[in-house]
Amino acid sequence: MPRGSVEPSWRKPAGALGIVLLVLVWVVVVATFSAEIGALPVIAQLPLYVVLGILWIAPLKPLLRWMETGRWRG
Repeated sequence: MPRGSVEPSWRKPAGALGIVLLVLVWVVVVATFSAEIGALPVIAQLPLYVVLGILWIAPLKPLLRWMETGRWRG
């Protein structure tokens, strides 16, 4: 291998697949409760969907760290 080159890591494709699976699972979970959420007043739906739309990002930090370093914790 030439000097300064980096060997490709399997963690990045695996992590990308993990992100896609996380999003798919989250979509299914939120869609499962869509009837109950839809029964709420619109003024309550908006903050709920905003929170649910942001909440899925929480597990991404450790996953992205693992993809880059191979460690789950900093």
